[in-house]
Amino acid sequence: MHDRVKFRARRQIPAVSRVLDSLGNFDLPRPIIVDLIRRKLSQIRAEREVPEFESIVAVVRRSLDELRASRLQPIINGTGVVIHTNFGRAPLAREAVRALNEIGSGYSNLEYDLAAGERGRRGEYIEKALAMLCGAESATVINNCAAALVLIVRHFTRTKTDVVISRGELVQIGGGFRIGEIIEAAGAKLREVGATNKTTANDYARVVGPNTGMILKVHRSNFFMSGFVESPSSEEISALARKKRVPFVEDLGSGAVVATEELGIADHESTPSEALKAGADLVCFSGDKLFGGPQAGIIIGKRRFVAGLKREPLFRALRCDKLCLAALQTTVDLHLNQNAGEIPTLALLQISEDQLRARAAGICDQLSKNCSGLQIAVGRSTAKAGGGTLPKVNMPSVTINIVPENSSLADFAVALRASNPPVIGYIADGQFKLDLRTIFPHQDDLVVEVIRAACTK
Repeated sequence: MHDRVKFRARRQIPAVSRVLDSLGNFDLPRPIIVDLIRRKLSQIRAEREVPEFESIVAVVRRSLDELRASRLQPIINGTGVVIHTNFGRAPLAREAVRALNEIGSGYSNLEYDLAAGERGRRGEYIEKALAMLCGAESATVINNCAAALVLIVRHFTRTKTDVVISRGELVQIGGGFRIGEIIEAAGAKLREVGATNKTTANDYARVVGPNTGMILKVHRSNFFMSGFVESPSSEEISALARKKRVPFVEDLGSGAVVATEELGIADHESTPSEALKAGADLVCFSGDKLFGGPQAGIIIGKRRFVAGLKREPLFRALRCDKLCLAALQTTVDLHLNQNAGEIPTLALLQISEDQLRARAAGICDQLSKNCSGLQIAVGRSTAKAGGGTLPKVNMPSVTINIVPENSSLADFAVALRASNPPVIGYIADGQFKLDLRTIFPHQDDLVVEVIRAACTK
């Protein structure tokens, strides 16, 4: 009897085509939509009761909405975090975007020597330009800074397996990955020296020995320590490395090639050229943080070491594609031509509070005229550089503060995230806030439209 009831219930499960016809138009590929419907119907088939047809369609529609929202798409960043890892880090300069279109839409001389009419070297111009920008003998690029560290560690620890690093520099980067784990994944042995808060040059000297492959210094770019702390300078570590004939590598991470003081930021961020002058043999840093370009792991330093890295079999697996190189090439040129103000990340860091306040007043004025049911005010905030950079820096900023009268703050935030384009802010002090430091001026009208639409809903 139970089996007959179950059979009748299964017969009530609608056909895929019926559900598909009821959905209407969805801007997703048809195979993806059909596959999702089949999976949802399969789940229902395993249950005891079959929901009403309208409920099934509603479940499928919600799942499709969630899937569509997961596609890569532009958003408006109102969080006040300039280099937001979850939002793609550094926005690219217009010239870089133009280069992506030109190079990506056709063929290019990626590995072709136009002068000789034969196969050439990938990234030759970029490597020369980066070396000049950073005052290095040589440079190369791979797909991100963590990969750069893996490549360097693999190269220097083939026969001598130990990597010496201070306990105060065992940094955790985004996604829960830790420097120590990355080093060990590259096949090396971690030799920690000193204490969390105090490491001296003698701590390094006591550990460096016949099995030391390299000394690694990791810049604390995403946190800082104060109080009873001590760390040897790069010059001290470099002197020890030369004496012991051990390579000295510095991972700067944040990639600031422009002095942060020139951006109006008092806290000084170490630059690659400074690290080289202090005696590092190799320096690696990210391309998509304070450098303001695409995701890349940039390596600069001594010519013989860079050449050795490029001979590693792993180098090919980690190399950049034509789009990364196109965007990076343009960003390097902007730095060399001293047009850093055209790099969006650096421009956002420099914008004045007065400029932000003027824009905020205009946005609030438009919303007050066209959107009832909202309490709107201009507020003050502190923005962050983000992306594992400048951890001590809090930049004065300006927010649009909103309190909806007919919905909760959480529901209002959901409505803005579901808009086109999605607008992301944050809830604090009983208000929904949009920080204008990370919203581009040309997006102001879009913000007004999205909020107005959310208000009418």
